[in-house]
Amino acid sequence: MGKRIISRRRGTGTGPYSSPSHLHHGAVYLPAPSVVGSATVTGMMPSPGRSAPVVEVRGPDGDTVRMIATAGIATGDKISLNAGAVDRGSVLPLGSIPDGTLVSNIEVNPFDGGRLVRAAGASALVTAHTGREVTIQLPSGAFKNLLGTCRAQVGGVAGGGRGERPFIKAGKKVLAYKSLAKAAFKVRGVAMNPVNHPHGGGAHQHVGRPSTVSAGTWPGAKVGRFSPKRRKNKNRRGR
Repeated sequence: MGKRIISRRRGTGTGPYSSPSHLHHGAVYLPAPSVVGSATVTGMMPSPGRSAPVVEVRGPDGDTVRMIATAGIATGDKISLNAGAVDRGSVLPLGSIPDGTLVSNIEVNPFDGGRLVRAAGASALVTAHTGREVTIQLPSGAFKNLLGTCRAQVGGVAGGGRGERPFIKAGKKVLAYKSLAKAAFKVRGVAMNPVNHPHGGGAHQHVGRPSTVSAGTWPGAKVGRFSPKRRKNKNRRGR
């Protein structure tokens, strides 16, 4: 009797393929637009499930909010919320941030809490102000126009060297990826046994069957490509 392939066994994230939600901080967004004034960074902590660290900020009303940490920010620093000076870590509308400033945790729609540029080490660049809109350059190099009332954090996201640190041991990688609800290692189907994968088995590692499947194939055999690999016709190129 065959076994379920890992992509089916993962399902919606149950058992060993689930993320430990009790370790997560929950939603981490920009503070409400009604909170205006100077705030103090009271602490910094790691955040399982995301690449960037999280900082706790005490607002002018005494409430504590959690935000994505900005590169170079430290405990005890003062930041501005929704109005004030353009300092590292401050939350300001894009219309109030001058050209050439690095920003992160950018809102797509006004007051949605921040959607873009939230990964560790990422940053966007404010390039131009045109009327009601502000043009920013995303980490991918693409340019995007947003309303000037959309807010952002001044500075790039902390944790820029995260990808350069080696795991050293396989167990550490497994634990790190478990918080992300991802598989730390992906085994090729041709390297498995026939009971584990439709591509497994054989005297040598090969698929042993057409690697293309139709959309109506039953789930246990829906592995490989959905359509043949597109090949360019060299004979027609010169016509």
